[in-house]
Amino acid sequence: MVKYSKQRDAILEYLHSTVSHPTADTVYENVRERIPNISLGTVYRNLNMLADAGEILRLSCGGTSDRYDGCTEPHYHFLCRKCGKVSDLDMAGLEHINVIAGAKFDGMIEGHVTYFFGCCPECMGAGGE
Repeated sequence: MVKYSKQRDAILEYLHSTVSHPTADTVYENVRERIPNISLGTVYRNLNMLADAGEILRLSCGGTSDRYDGCTEPHYHFLCRKCGKVSDLDMAGLEHINVIAGAKFDGMIEGHVTYFFGCCPECMGAGGE
C-alpha cells in the first residue's frame, strides 16, 4: 500500500471515476480542478508510484502516451488505431494462455498483457474501415 497523500488520493479518485483510460496529461487537467497548484511532475511521479504498487494499471499502447486504468482486476483492452481511444472489452478471461505459454518454457509465467486493436464503433460509423 502506498502512503497517503492528498495529491495521490485525488489521482486515484479520478482514475476510479472514469473508464476512459486517460493519459497523464488528462489526469493532470482533471485533478488540477480539485488541486489547482498540483504540478504535472507530481502527477507523473504519483502515477508511476501507484502503478508500481499495483494500485492502478499502466497501459503502454505502443507509439502513444501511456494510459492509466483505475481497475486492476484482470481484463482486456481494445485500442482504436484511428482515434487512439482505449476501451475495456467485456469478455471471458484468457488465463489458460499462461498454461499454453508455459508448456515449453522453463521459467515461471505469472501473467500476461493482451491488447486487441482495430477500429472502434465510433470510427466505423464515421466512415472507418
